Amino acid sequence: MLVKRNKEKGILAKLLEQGIRVLLIKECKKISNLKIDIISSSTQIIKGEIRKINVLAENINYKDLLFDEVKLEANDLKLNFKLKNKELYFINNPIINFKLSFSQNSLNTVLLSNNWNWIRNMISNEILNQEEIEDIRISNNELLLKAFKKDLNIDQLKKINIKTEKGKVYLENKTISKIMQIPVEDKIYIKNLTIENNLLNVFANSYISF
Repeated sequence: MLVKRNKEKGILAKLLEQGIRVLLIKECKKISNLKIDIISSSTQIIKGEIRKINVLAENINYKDLLFDEVKLEANDLKLNFKLKNKELYFINNPIINFKLSFSQNSLNTVLLSNNWNWIRNMISNEILNQEEIEDIRISNNELLLKAFKKDLNIDQLKKINIKTEKGKVYLENKTISKIMQIPVEDKIYIKNLTIENNLLNVFANSYISF
């Protein structure tokens, strides 16, 4: 079915896919295996309408946030696409549904970096009793933080629960009854979180911001 649809896809859909590709590559410092599929008729595209866009990509660096895999889906978009320079603008503030997947390595690279040390410090201060995070692990589908306790000069592994409630993300250290909210842009609504196959998966939706 997909092969047949690709064969029947018109030039306008292909041009739009290329325009979105250029836009995503411009926005991301790194992106691999990018696949874009536009589902819409030529007549709809001429009117500036798209029924559905599916995007799949791997190994993404977006504003120094690292994702192992991203899946996006947007429906019923209104747009302005300039063929001459392949500029693309969405004009109806469409909502995208997406899935973000983080591996242990991605989480470590982000949270232990200088750019995101304020999040690391927040976690240390609010749910680890000032202990410094040295390592983040995903093991047996659980999130573990390796924290260094200065006064005892020892490392400890601490299980941290991660959950979502009313569109927000929370980390919880049940051992000391501490919980904190992870800062997320207001336009993003977190629907669900899972840890499977040693990947942290985030299911959410958001307005398109570019």
